[in-house]
Amino acid sequence: MSRLSLQLLGLVLGTVALLPTVVYGAEIPPSGSATGRESVRHLSEQRGSNKVLKVGPTRQIRRISAAASMAQEGDIIEIDSSDYVSDVAVWKQRLLTIRGVGGRPRLIAKGAAAEGKAIWVIRGGEITVENIEFVGARVPDKNGAGIRFEQGLLVIKNCRFTENENGVLSSQGKNMRLEIENCEFGYNGAGDGYSHNLYVGSIQSLSVTGSYFHHARAGHLLKSRSAENHILYNRLTDERGGRSSYEMDFPNGGKIYVIGNLIEQSPTTTNSNIIACGTEGYRDSSSELYLINNTIVDNRPAGGNPLLLANGLKKLVAINNLLICRHRLNTVAEGVIQNNFNTESGQFIKPADYDYRLKPTSSLTDKYVQPPSNHDFELAPKREYVHPASTRPLSRTPRSPGAIQTPG
Repeated sequence: MSRLSLQLLGLVLGTVALLPTVVYGAEIPPSGSATGRESVRHLSEQRGSNKVLKVGPTRQIRRISAAASMAQEGDIIEIDSSDYVSDVAVWKQRLLTIRGVGGRPRLIAKGAAAEGKAIWVIRGGEITVENIEFVGARVPDKNGAGIRFEQGLLVIKNCRFTENENGVLSSQGKNMRLEIENCEFGYNGAGDGYSHNLYVGSIQSLSVTGSYFHHARAGHLLKSRSAENHILYNRLTDERGGRSSYEMDFPNGGKIYVIGNLIEQSPTTTNSNIIACGTEGYRDSSSELYLINNTIVDNRPAGGNPLLLANGLKKLVAINNLLICRHRLNTVAEGVIQNNFNTESGQFIKPADYDYRLKPTSSLTDKYVQPPSNHDFELAPKREYVHPASTRPLSRTPRSPGAIQTPG
């Protein structure tokens, strides 16, 4: 190669090296401004080799559906706080984080549904969704969801689901896992009793922690067919005017851990049972239910049933539960039934406002007993629910039965 050719090649390579990285989603600056001239080099924020796609009314990407079609494996999608109306999406990538920033963006269906199913359809391998509100999903078959989860691992954090026919609805799959943390589900359901705040199909595992479920429309606050369920430190309360059916339903059993939850049936409930297990037939002969340190409240005027168990449960372990109920726990199954107390609302600080901390003078203080060791999962509570939709670690070993350990 001649000296001139080498010089020309060097000029070309130098020019390429100076070109800005092409990226997505910066705010659109005024035309011709200094910010505009500089913006291109700031359009891409990299996490290693992964892009951050920014979505919002003032961004280059204004619609979430556009970001869903552009995103690549490992990208982060950041959605500015705003209302996104009829902007539905299918996420097909295998690895994504999707989060709201600068406040919680609201996704309002207003008649739209991705694939006729949901505001979002999640079909990826490992997807995290954070700080998003899903509102008003409705479809002709009355099964519209805020999120339809179809495959892989889905983690949902700090999200809100309201006025959908299902808050979250999952498909079935033996390798599917769903984790929900610090979320709110309210006023979901088509009113037919077949749609729920949360409806989980036959998947590998469900974990729900620090979340607030209330006011399902004729359906259940939580329904799960998962093989394994960890329902830890939540508030599931039907509340004033509520017309939910069961507060929790595990129709096919499984391995179920219900620890540290505040659970309440309202005066206007559409069903007398609070927790149900195995009512549609157990998935196999190994189903086990662990009820540890829950506070279960029955406000049904005629009285309700705190636990409905179908025959066939292998083991029931019920320890340290407080029941503000007329009836005791159903203990027809084999297992360990210990230190559960039927008590009165006068033991608590302000039950009318769902403050179920024990009064300092309560006779139940220091009545805690240590649950037996379990090789699969630690049964002793480590945290407690904090309203709204959060938890905090316990500062010491529990002292009392019930969900709330902080003294009044």
